[in-house]
Amino acid sequence: RAGLAIVEALSGLNERLQTGRIPRIQVRIGIHTGIVVIGDMGGTYRRAEQLALGETPNLAARIQGLAEPNTVLISEATHRLVTGYFECRAREAESVKGFARPLALFQVLHETTARSRLEVVGKSSWTPLVGREQEMSFVLGRWERAKEGLGEVVVVSGEGGIGKSRLVQALVQHAADEGQAWLTPLQCSPYHRGTALYPMIDFLQRVVLQFEKDDSARKQWSRLEGLALQYGLPPAETAALFALLLAVPIPDEHPPLHLTPERQKQKTLQLLETILIEHSSRQPLLFLVEDLQWVDPTTLELLTHLVDQVPTRRILALYTCRPDFEVPWQGRSHVTQLNLSRLSRREIGEMVLRLTHGQALPAEVLEPILTKTDGVPLFVEELTKMVLESGFLVAEAGRYRLDGPLPSLAIPATLQDSLMARLDRLSSVKDVAQLAAVLGREFTFELLLAVAELDPSVLRQEIEQLIEAELLYRRGTPPSSTYIFKHALIQEAAYQSLLKSKRQHYHQRVAEVLRQRFPEIAATQPEVLAHHCTEAGMWVEAIAQWRRAGEQAIRRSAHLEAIAHHSRGLKLLTSLPDNPER
Repeated sequence: RAGLAIVEALSGLNERLQTGRIPRIQVRIGIHTGIVVIGDMGGTYRRAEQLALGETPNLAARIQGLAEPNTVLISEATHRLVTGYFECRAREAESVKGFARPLALFQVLHETTARSRLEVVGKSSWTPLVGREQEMSFVLGRWERAKEGLGEVVVVSGEGGIGKSRLVQALVQHAADEGQAWLTPLQCSPYHRGTALYPMIDFLQRVVLQFEKDDSARKQWSRLEGLALQYGLPPAETAALFALLLAVPIPDEHPPLHLTPERQKQKTLQLLETILIEHSSRQPLLFLVEDLQWVDPTTLELLTHLVDQVPTRRILALYTCRPDFEVPWQGRSHVTQLNLSRLSRREIGEMVLRLTHGQALPAEVLEPILTKTDGVPLFVEELTKMVLESGFLVAEAGRYRLDGPLPSLAIPATLQDSLMARLDRLSSVKDVAQLAAVLGREFTFELLLAVAELDPSVLRQEIEQLIEAELLYRRGTPPSSTYIFKHALIQEAAYQSLLKSKRQHYHQRVAEVLRQRFPEIAATQPEVLAHHCTEAGMWVEAIAQWRRAGEQAIRRSAHLEAIAHHSRGLKLLTSLPDNPER
């Protein structure tokens, strides 16, 4: 969006400059998406600068060089993330120095009207609705009551990716199939929390008035007058109020509104409320507002006004939000909060089977999906799709088999950004989260304190911030407490965000602490010490510990574990110099 805006702004600038002797300015924009290393560059004698380093900015620069003047060119990785949100045209693949395969490239043409992931993928690709039978039955029942004039407000709450939008979409499809309802999909945005009535503005422009980019001001004004007449409202004042809301120029022949800002706001809210109420008398209204945690104050004021009108109208107001949003209308008899929980292992398995169209995955592929996704439907969907697109599975006889050794499952690019954003918002305690991630999904306060070398009170405060942000759960009370990352993928994202050198240093520190201060763990769980020695590059010590772990497993008749431990040790032998010790 920023790239297209730059191209458009430059076009306008060139038009203003064309009468002078200044040559036309051109711009090429290249975009690639991936992980980068951000560092302070510069020495003592000049200001340090933050630069992005690594393959990602290098490839973006190469793509920029391949772009035509005044165009936006993106990589295949970026295209996968923005498909549906932007219209793109594929270009012929280009060979680039330093990259083995020709690059698939796409020119961005314009933004689409899609506002949600479900709008983008389309009905045929919706995530299977699994484990939500009770919730679906509940909202369908409330919709039937609303159609009879017994309106209600239902707030669907749950963490990101839990399936709030999918539940809403299922009800929308049901109502659309009936063909009786007026659907009003409003979407709050994290980028517009300071823009008054942004969800309503977006809805009016896209859905109700269907403004196009090249519409003239006169055409837009005419549509505003038509909207006023449609609902029996005074055309001049209504059109003028909506014109001010939507930034449509008011024709010179129409007198300006002499209203204070507060009075203008109240009259605009009354107009919006009147249209919604009036329309509900004509046909049932399914009033949808998604992501209330990002709602602007004026939109919330409109929703509060509407809550009082709903009980006697043919309106079902269905809102979604994250758990940290405090619903201001709790306690009213016609307002219900519906909390979505995570899926069980059985439900995850059922969802995976439906995503694979009934073809079973090998157990060694399915198990990481069951454990890493923590019952969050979005995680299940994205990890399963990544597995299916990876190329290491072959379909045969109604099931999949592995075509070679199973690589570790990386975090899908579609989730990387959202997971890291949660960590980045807690920049002051991000280091503690990363260090904790090195310890594993679950860790004790005592071990983290020993490794972190922080004052206990400081560490408690920083961990409390991670708990309040719902990144960690706690069992017990410090110093005897145990912590667990809420999602395995959050732990993995925190771990992967560490530079390799820092990651190795942390593992080395953990190994030293385990040997010196927690000998009981080193003795009873040598595989834990072996893991940290391996990741620290301490090959000799790691091999010895894997051997101990294997021998210990044999004594317990845990033969599969023994094979795995000894195999890890044997594999590490290749890292040692070719000498008699090896």
